[in-house]
Amino acid sequence: QVQLVESGGGLVQAGGSLRLSCAASGVIFSIDAMGWYRQAPGKQRELVAAITNGGSTNYADSVKGRFTISRDNAKNTVYLQMNSLKPEDTAVYYCNVDVKTGRYWGKGTLVTVSS
Repeated sequence: QVQLVESGGGLVQAGGSLRLSCAASGVIFSIDAMGWYRQAPGKQRELVAAITNGGSTNYADSVKGRFTISRDNAKNTVYLQMNSLKPEDTAVYYCNVDVKTGRYWGKGTLVTVSS
């Protein structure tokens, strides 16, 4: 089993920054892709950013230029640096990892951006 624990969410004013972290633990031989999704109230969960084990990244258009995803393979941890936050970034943010046994999700961390 793989467990994911997110941290770093909170309340921030528009224009501010937050850094999310997600640490994976458990039976992990190797992690392929790691990513962040978010779900705002009344909306479907959407991809925010993803990163492969080779370091290739993919971002939603709405966050390009403002968010940066990175990973530390030695720590099995993925990060999401969020700058120039907007009220529409308010959501529960979930991390996920792809390993040989499947895809695992964290429980989410709430990010609230006030105007």
